[in-house]
Amino acid sequence: MIQFHHLRLSNGLQVLGETNPTARSVAIGFFVRTGARDETPDLAGVSHFLEHMVFKGTPKRTSLDVNREFDAIGANHNAYTSEENTVFYAAVLPEYLPQAVDILADILRPSLRVDDFDMEKKVILEEISMYEDQPMWSAYDASKSLFFQKHPLGNRVLGTTESVSALSADQMMAYFNKRYVAGNISVIATGNFDFKALHKLVEDRCASWPSGPTPRDLPVPGSPATFQVIQKEKVAQEHLMLWTGGPPASSELRYAAEVLAGAIGDDTGSRLYWSIIDPGHADSADFSFHEYQGAGAYLGYCGGDPEQAQENLKRYLDVLRIVQAQGITEKEMSQARAKLASRVVRGNERPMGRMGSLSFSWHYLNEYRTADDDLAAIDSVTLKDIRTLLDAYPIDQPTIVAFGPVGEKEIAAK
Repeated sequence: MIQFHHLRLSNGLQVLGETNPTARSVAIGFFVRTGARDETPDLAGVSHFLEHMVFKGTPKRTSLDVNREFDAIGANHNAYTSEENTVFYAAVLPEYLPQAVDILADILRPSLRVDDFDMEKKVILEEISMYEDQPMWSAYDASKSLFFQKHPLGNRVLGTTESVSALSADQMMAYFNKRYVAGNISVIATGNFDFKALHKLVEDRCASWPSGPTPRDLPVPGSPATFQVIQKEKVAQEHLMLWTGGPPASSELRYAAEVLAGAIGDDTGSRLYWSIIDPGHADSADFSFHEYQGAGAYLGYCGGDPEQAQENLKRYLDVLRIVQAQGITEKEMSQARAKLASRVVRGNERPMGRMGSLSFSWHYLNEYRTADDDLAAIDSVTLKDIRTLLDAYPIDQPTIVAFGPVGEKEIAAK
């Protein structure tokens, strides 16, 4: 029988678990509520940089020890940084959960040595350069910054060459001491394990961690639709990025937003697929929903032959304008709901995917939700909900960035 558990240590650290005795593995993650949106301009990229530094060793372990010990228990382990979270996780066989907790808890108290900092800074700068060499990523970063303007969600997760180059080890240490406090961290496990044993493991290793306030500003993004052309003559394709506002993660309209996005821009069988991809006008065209704390957005993309860029932009905007005016059909809604439900089921079948779902519902919705709860919510989306969503968050006046060889005289938002 699947059961949910929740306890909070005296220092504020939360321990959450969903036990499933039929599972064959267990996923464990340390979720730190900090990311790019929590950075000031002089700290841009520090959250992602710090993610790297966590694996560089502790007073008890070298970086080599960390990798060897994870390998010794056959762990699938990694970490990632987003706009709002930094997450360190491992998936292991149930008998190795104590070792996984011990390693993860240890690296969350890293040494942050200056020599490691200086060496890893070179790696981060190379990573930034690598992404800047990829036109799609450059277009994404430029368009996100343009859409969000001064809102912190417009911050780049990697930071910039300038901000990372100027970052000091002391600045990183101060950021760590401020954000990596117990009350800003949740330990979440899903799969086959004993929750009481997990709680004791976490308490033994984390009860001494310092606590403290970790406020986060939640301004509402609001920027007028903007069109920008970034000409890069050596780029082979023209990349079109389109952003428009959507409901925040806590909104009941988020399910309708997912369904709408699927009907408009899923990779097969959507409006954009039939109007742009299937006829061969472009290599790719999609439309997706992104939800954050206190804000949401739709992101559209179209990439293809520069000579087709103006017509493809017109085709894309026509789809958005027609949907804004007329909504979608019952058939489109049913198909999008089925695809979304399939993703939910497949994503929740394994402990690792279930861990992510549990984290989202707890941190963004302040509640425990099962996969069945999400499936029921998806199934309940109606055309009336879609209309309410479109009226509240229109999609026909997006912020647009055209990135590639096409110049300003050759393309316009018509």
